[in-house]
Amino acid sequence: MKSTRTYRHYRRRFFFRLQSFAAFVASKRDSSRQEGTFWCCCSQTFMDHSAIHKHVARMHHSEIQQLMTATYERLLKRIEEDSEGQQLMELKVQSVDISAWIPETGHIPEQQLHLGPGKVLLYYHYCHVEDPNVICSWQKALCEKLHLTGKVRVATEGINGTVGGTDVATQLYIEAMCSHPVFRLDKEDFKTSDGGAKCFPDLRVGVYKEIVPMGVDPAVLSYQLAGAHLEPEEFHKEVEALVAKGSVTPSESDTVLLDCRNFYESKIGQFTQCLAPNIRKFSYFPDYVDQNLDLFRDKKVLMYCTGGIRCERASAYLISKEVCKDVYQLKGGIHKYLERFPDGFYRGKLFVFDERFSISSNDDVISGCRYCHCPWDQYEVCSTRFCCQLVLSCPSCRQEGHTGCCPTCQSKGRGSEHTLSRREECECTSGRPRIPQDV
Repeated sequence: MKSTRTYRHYRRRFFFRLQSFAAFVASKRDSSRQEGTFWCCCSQTFMDHSAIHKHVARMHHSEIQQLMTATYERLLKRIEEDSEGQQLMELKVQSVDISAWIPETGHIPEQQLHLGPGKVLLYYHYCHVEDPNVICSWQKALCEKLHLTGKVRVATEGINGTVGGTDVATQLYIEAMCSHPVFRLDKEDFKTSDGGAKCFPDLRVGVYKEIVPMGVDPAVLSYQLAGAHLEPEEFHKEVEALVAKGSVTPSESDTVLLDCRNFYESKIGQFTQCLAPNIRKFSYFPDYVDQNLDLFRDKKVLMYCTGGIRCERASAYLISKEVCKDVYQLKGGIHKYLERFPDGFYRGKLFVFDERFSISSNDDVISGCRYCHCPWDQYEVCSTRFCCQLVLSCPSCRQEGHTGCCPTCQSKGRGSEHTLSRREECECTSGRPRIPQDV
């Protein structure tokens, strides 16, 4: 054990010596010259890397050593401060009694928390959370006691979660959330669908800067600046009026029906005559708006997403650009709309972020198999290890071995030699622009 620690110590010092050496060489670069790269040191001019490196190694050993020591000491101090801060945080969390926020389950047979029909809950709530770490600790204890799986994000701006469990367990979870002094949610704030704990591989609860990752600091762009909420009935009437005008492009219409989700979500289900950005992540949405401002100029914008949370930040961002006439968002998202209008203007499947991949309220299939192009909308994960892309491949094509998301992954699946790495990018990602520009 001691030899391992000593080895790590020398590795760190060696790394910081290299870093310090590179910083010292960079400081000697002559940026006043228009052409070529030159370094000036000790009244000499050096025109290639090897020459300046040899000079610094021979003449400035002591300066490099001082830089390395200073950098290393700053790192150790930061680690020490972070460790002390973490210990204080843990003590603070331990000092708060969260047991009062966890329901008593002694009167319920344990089997009812494990077996039987189940549900998946989707919810969010924006509010000020004084201590996210305490809420995080409570959520972990609550979900573990109720045998729930799923994902919960906690931040100073609120909470966002999707969890699965038995009917009894999810009902207890809703009651705990509705009675908590910070949140005090209503039952109407929860979107439910058939499922259960099996819909998620595990339970993940954590503290984050944003409860939905758009990549914009909540202190800079608050959810409180969001667009006006429209009840499903109001939203339905707006879409009905838009559809009645006939098929026109967003640039020709005075109203834009904007899908705030990712391309693989809108691919299998969307509102009639919507504008669906070809983006891979919600964090790309701000750049998409910046590059397509003319699409929204002087328009009424109707926004929607799965459960409503992305529209809160997305509408606030669009409003901050000061180009739209009005900005509205569907309250409760597609989930709540489909509860009221299962055969309304939303056609196809609703993508969900769990192992079901989608749920449905109508029989429409708006997408096709990646290989034979026949109607198909059931996603599977690409068969290439570490790829993680989703692929639409019908049963017939899968039987023929077409299980990759693109030709590159398909060839790997057939045994071609290839060194794989985690989160590997393939043609599906490398060939898709990060921020497409709609025209």
